[in-house]
Amino acid sequence: MKGLLPLPAALLAVMLLAGCQKNPEQGAAENKPAEGAWKIAVIPKGTTHIFWKSVEAGARKGGAETGVEILWKGPLKESDRAQQIAIVEQFISDGVKGIVLAPLDDTALRRPVEAANAKGIPVVIIDSALKGEAGKDFVSYVGTNNRLGGKMAGEEMIKLLGGKGKVLLLRYQEGSASTIEREEGFLEEMKKNPEIHMLAENRYGGATASEAQTTAINMIDLVREADGIFCSNESLTFGMLLALRQNNLTGKAKFVGFDASGPLVEALKKGEIQALVAQNPTKMGYEAVKTLIAHLHGEKVPLSVNSGAALITPENIGSPEIQELLQAR
Repeated sequence: MKGLLPLPAALLAVMLLAGCQKNPEQGAAENKPAEGAWKIAVIPKGTTHIFWKSVEAGARKGGAETGVEILWKGPLKESDRAQQIAIVEQFISDGVKGIVLAPLDDTALRRPVEAANAKGIPVVIIDSALKGEAGKDFVSYVGTNNRLGGKMAGEEMIKLLGGKGKVLLLRYQEGSASTIEREEGFLEEMKKNPEIHMLAENRYGGATASEAQTTAINMIDLVREADGIFCSNESLTFGMLLALRQNNLTGKAKFVGFDASGPLVEALKKGEIQALVAQNPTKMGYEAVKTLIAHLHGEKVPLSVNSGAALITPENIGSPEIQELLQAR
């Protein structure tokens, strides 16, 4: 009959049309790991900071590329060592294939990592060091060169202050290897300059922005006196920023922070913060998973992987390199 396609061509057209009208649920299913895929636990220090959401995105990307299932779970607060230990122990009991861990405490998490090793479950450490030897006590360390990051912040502070002035350092919490390294790197630079006077270098802000804000308010007389302020992670930087705003002190002191969440970048654009040391948490999570999977496949992996850091200032924030870093978060 005129106007009708022959039967084979009609069937082909229907098949092509069906292919074009792919069910969204079908597309989502294609990105899911196959049944029986390896289960990889990724355990952050906490789950509330924007930084960790970027780490999770990178880890899930690495999981999707390697066909493994990512199990993401961490303590609510970055001060809850007991909960993080319990999470590690639960994943060991569940028999996961491997673990990626950002230890809340460089000593307290050694025992659960040893327990994982005893069960044949390899562990990659991210973000914050664990006491022990890479290649022996754990597979590899993937993260920022934190001491170098602290030195970058210190060098920028010296530049902003012209080599002299009163500086306040707000520390994070004891046992956190990553922030300790940043703080010590910063202090190394300060001590190179005899005209720099440290107003405070052993005050701890705590695990949340709210705690850091309270600490800053409780030492507001020192904050008022400071020519320069350095905070060594996202929550401290944001907490200090809130305290400065609350007391109409933004812009009075040169303020250098660590990490580059959206609110902190906006504060830098407004002149409330003069510089931020930005990590690459998405790359950190991605490289950690890829390193662990390579190890599980019997490949030789590096003992340390530097996920990188960059100094962001009002002068370079529009550069392609910095924009690429910010968009990757």
